[in-house]
Amino acid sequence: MPSAETPLARKRRARKIHRVLAEAYPYAVPELDFENAFQLLVATVLSAQTTDVRVNATTPALFARYPDARALAEAAPPELQELVRPTGFFRAKADNLIALSRRIVDEYDGEVPRTIEDLVTLPGVGRKTANVVLGNAFGTPGITVDTHFGRLARRFGWTAEQDPVKIEHEVGALFEPRDWTMLSHRVVFHGRRVCHARKPACGACPVATLCPSYGEGETDPAKAAKLLKYELAPHRSELLELMRQGRTRRELRELGHGLDA
Repeated sequence: MPSAETPLARKRRARKIHRVLAEAYPYAVPELDFENAFQLLVATVLSAQTTDVRVNATTPALFARYPDARALAEAAPPELQELVRPTGFFRAKADNLIALSRRIVDEYDGEVPRTIEDLVTLPGVGRKTANVVLGNAFGTPGITVDTHFGRLARRFGWTAEQDPVKIEHEVGALFEPRDWTMLSHRVVFHGRRVCHARKPACGACPVATLCPSYGEGETDPAKAAKLLKYELAPHRSELLELMRQGRTRRELRELGHGLDA
C-alpha cells in the first residue's frame, strides 16, 4: 500500500477489510450475555477493566436477585458489592449501578433510554457503553471503541487518533452507518483472536494483504497459528464448527465448551 493513500483509497481498503472480517467471523455477536436492554447496560458497565468471561460468570446471580431497574435501585450497597466483586472495582461499580437504576426509574419510568444523549448522562455510562446498548439492544447503529477496536483501527491505518471519540467519528466516516454495529463486533473479534496487542498473528491473518502493519507480529504461518485464541486456537475445531452453525454462547457452555481460551 502506498504511503500517501488517498481518502478514497483508504475507504475502499477499509471496506474490503470489513468484508473479509465478515466472512471470517459470520458468528460475531456481543460476547456479553443479556436478555434485554437493562441487562446489557448493567453487563457493559461491569465489563470495565475486566473480561466478558468474568462478567458472564457474575451476571446470572446478579440478575436473579435484581431483575430490573426498579429492583436494582433498591439494592443494599454491601449486598450488591459482594455480587459484583469478581469484576473488580466493585464498590464504584455497585454505586454506579444503583445510581443509574434510580435515574432510570425516576426519569425514564424504569426503561433504559434510547438515545446516546440520555444514556451518557447515566452514572458510569460513557459513549462506548451507550453505543453497545444502542447497537445491540435497540438496533441504532454505533461504533464501540474499546481497546481492541482502537488498536486495530490504528494498525489498519484507518486513523492515527488515540482519543476514542475521535476514533469513533473518523472510522465512522469510512463506512455506512448500517454497518457500524457489526463492524465493531468483527473488529473486536479479530483483535481478541488474531491481532493481539503484544504479538499479533500476522502469518495467520485473513486481512494481511490489506494491512499496512503486517510484519509487526509473527509472520511464519505455522508459528502464527499457535498464537490464535478462542475458537481459532489449535485443537478447537469442534468449537469453531459449532459457532459457525450458529450455536448460542449459552448452548456452547452447556455442551462443555469453555469460551475463555
